[in-house]
Amino acid sequence: MAIGDGNALTVALIVILAFAATSVLALALGRRPAGRPLVYGASAAIAAAGFACGLAALFDAPAARVLPLGLPLIGAHVRLDTLSAFFILVVNLGGVAASLYAIGYGRHEHSPERVQPFFPAFLGAMNLVLVAGDAYTFLFGWELMSLASWAMVVAHDKAADNLRAGFIYIVMATFGTLMLMLAFALLAGSSGAYAFADMAGRPHGALVPAVVLALALVGAGSKAGLVPLHVWLPLAHPAAPSHVSALMSGVMTKVAVYGFIRIVFDLAGPPAWWWGIPVLAAGGITATLGVLQAMLQADIKRVLAFSTIENIGIIFVGLGLALAFKGNGLEAAGALALTAGLFHALNHALFKSLLFFGAGAVLDATGTGDLEKLGGLIHRMPTTSVVMLVGAAAISALPPLNGFASEWLTFQAILLSPELAPWGLKLLVPAVGALLALAAALAAACFVRLYGIGFLGRARSDAAAGAHEVDRWSRGAMIGLATLCVLAGILPGPVIDTLQPVVAPLIGARMPMQSDVAWLSIIPVGESRSSYNGLLVFIFIVISAGLAALLIHRFASRALRRAPAWDCGFPSSDPATQYTASSFAQPIRRVFATGLFRAREQVTLPPPGDLSPARIRLTEDDPAWRLIYTPIGQAVGTLSERANALHHLTIRQYLGIVFAALILLLLVLAIWP
Repeated sequence: MAIGDGNALTVALIVILAFAATSVLALALGRRPAGRPLVYGASAAIAAAGFACGLAALFDAPAARVLPLGLPLIGAHVRLDTLSAFFILVVNLGGVAASLYAIGYGRHEHSPERVQPFFPAFLGAMNLVLVAGDAYTFLFGWELMSLASWAMVVAHDKAADNLRAGFIYIVMATFGTLMLMLAFALLAGSSGAYAFADMAGRPHGALVPAVVLALALVGAGSKAGLVPLHVWLPLAHPAAPSHVSALMSGVMTKVAVYGFIRIVFDLAGPPAWWWGIPVLAAGGITATLGVLQAMLQADIKRVLAFSTIENIGIIFVGLGLALAFKGNGLEAAGALALTAGLFHALNHALFKSLLFFGAGAVLDATGTGDLEKLGGLIHRMPTTSVVMLVGAAAISALPPLNGFASEWLTFQAILLSPELAPWGLKLLVPAVGALLALAAALAAACFVRLYGIGFLGRARSDAAAGAHEVDRWSRGAMIGLATLCVLAGILPGPVIDTLQPVVAPLIGARMPMQSDVAWLSIIPVGESRSSYNGLLVFIFIVISAGLAALLIHRFASRALRRAPAWDCGFPSSDPATQYTASSFAQPIRRVFATGLFRAREQVTLPPPGDLSPARIRLTEDDPAWRLIYTPIGQAVGTLSERANALHHLTIRQYLGIVFAALILLLLVLAIWP
């Protein structure tokens, strides 16, 4: 492809430098009151420039440069093509929203000097990953992204749970980086050419791309939250401040998706037909297990964290379908699947950031995120309640919002699976489709539970009863994201058309132009198959609701009759008689989680004559911890104890070990292709 004039790339590099300068400014300001609006306001302005740069680069020719930085005599390669431009758009859109939200929310931060310097550094590091044109620059930005986010996860280091979350997060991040480093090493081979342009043009045998696929799936999947590499995510997101949680969940996981696409779709060469199998299986399992675990949580931020795992699974299902279709020569179907995955990545960045902002507003207003202590917030926080309802409906894939549009496209791609020739894919894709259908139904139940228990009914605690609406900056950021969720849902055609410059170079085909379809409908395959019009659905809902309200108010009886509300057989007005988060989830917990997560209910009844209340204790166990990480931790501990003997060797023994290691490395180099 031709190299453009590089104006957008120049702007992208200036954005990264501006984020670095803002981070230094935040260090200088420390705890000063002026630091918060200056740092977050500057971050918002810089991210807005980055968003504009990404949007412009989507329709520009790719550009590349070599900077006199990085490794000696090699430099740092940077590049900006349509793939990196799209994710720059996603990252900086989330950065604008989080920065504006933090101007108000950040005033509650007790240790701003432990968060503010790392916030712009985090945004700058993600942008650096996206413009990296070689493995060294990519991994440098990747590690900087991990370290900056880790610092904000452990900002409140007085809590032991936060320190544990930070430790697990940095261990998983380091493991993921190691896997990606090995993937890049295999792609570069013995030539040592670590520039992406050299990797993409290098021929490989049959084994190297397969190993690279596995390493990329593990390396990027550990950052994105694929099961069973997800264990850090439900620990780190609740520990971080809410605007940081929104960036980590809504934006950083998309950088991991970018890393997977860059390696597998761009650098590893043409895919084989079976490449889609492990990606599809991982995506389907991740989506289902993620939403099931979300149903078991009582903390609102843990619910959202596990929901992120579910949505990452949906995205990887789209990517797996794209690989399967392209490997079978069905480029048009592959373009549909990749468009669905990228569209859902954008949508998830919107509604998940919105939901984490809402969770932060609830924490600010009540001091707790425990669903069992909330309730009745719709009367005390009307703006937050409305935008949270939009976010909950969007993530539940309800029309006419954006979550439905992208998931509908994913199911349209699944319906094309009979065209696949291999029987393994013919059987696997419908099974994954069934898992996605189950996950979609459970997601709707999960967010009915979250919104109904948290915002409806009566206040379950004094904290909820005394809640108040949050500041205008926080409300403005949430309203902006809610508006985008609605617009992307009722007008998905322009979004789909905007994604085609990203899809075409990776798949070799593109979807038909949706802007040419009448009435702003979208037709992913053909009119004979299926079409969807979000705008007409939206208009129908508005008119139907308006007519229903008009008829009720116009023709209903004006006679008043006052009587006690229906009490379900419990005349007590105590809020404890309401449904709780645990009771709402009990049927699903008993059906699905008893075997998968060892969910147990331990009921303690007082003896006769004892007036103390009965107690129920719920426990559940993540199988990833039980089957993988606990045995690994025990093995590492055992090996560490045995390795202590190396401290007492003689100098001759040490020299012998070094000599043996040198011989081994020389043998590896000798047989390396």
